[in-house]
Amino acid sequence: MDAATDSFVSHRNLLFTIAYEMLGSAADAEDVLQETWLRWAGVDHGTVENHRAYLVRIVTRQSLGRLRTLGRRKESYVGSWLPEPLLTAPDVAEDVELADSVSMAVMLVLETLTPTERAVFVLREVFDLDYDEIAAAVDKTPAAVRQIAHRARSHVASRRPREVVTQAESRTALAAFQRATETGDLQALLDLLAPDVVFLGDGGGVKQAVPRPVVGASKVARMLVGGLTRVVGWTMEPAQVNGYPALVFRFGGELDTVVALRVEGGLISGLYAVRNPAKLSHMDQETTLRR
Repeated sequence: MDAATDSFVSHRNLLFTIAYEMLGSAADAEDVLQETWLRWAGVDHGTVENHRAYLVRIVTRQSLGRLRTLGRRKESYVGSWLPEPLLTAPDVAEDVELADSVSMAVMLVLETLTPTERAVFVLREVFDLDYDEIAAAVDKTPAAVRQIAHRARSHVASRRPREVVTQAESRTALAAFQRATETGDLQALLDLLAPDVVFLGDGGGVKQAVPRPVVGASKVARMLVGGLTRVVGWTMEPAQVNGYPALVFRFGGELDTVVALRVEGGLISGLYAVRNPAKLSHMDQETTLRR
């Protein structure tokens, strides 16, 4: 069991990353890791040639089961559902592909895939597993997995940001956005926002949030300026969230909202504000993600 424990611990960050990318929920990903450990502990480890591949298979199957449960939970969710934000370690940003795959924008695109499509896409495109390994994890033939991978890749490509934004571009957009919102400069905000910008708010029925997407630069800018100027005692600070620069809003010194940005062509095309307290528990310490 000592060897089994060491193997699990050495792959834990990888397993968490897979579960999180499949579920969009850090809390559920942690639960999946617990279930994975229980199953791993009951395996005859002497018969397992590749511990990493076996653990990936377990965590994928557990995540698929949990993903179907999450689907039912989201059907009764109040307002927009957004992925759970993670305060990520600096090295996540250095891995461009990993940072892009866990960005709020791409995680939202993954939400539009079926559970199996999402598993196949994550394992193939993010973790570069071969088709035989993925087939064993999702209980499909390699030929079927190839077809699913092609379908999922096309689906994601048509919906994700057209280009990967650099960290420097993201920081520039974020700093300008922070200045405009702190000063209530409506014109500066309008200059930063794409004409078809979308604002999504997730309060989970616990905190006040916009009940449906707000679309259009004028509507979003006026909503932000009007909302922030009416509230006294809030502060904002930059943080590295899901691999990219984001803003953390505090009210009375307490964490209140995390706002992630989607940047395209130098303009902000998406704003994602997570206020649901149940989704902010992983913002108090850095989460290490691995491929």
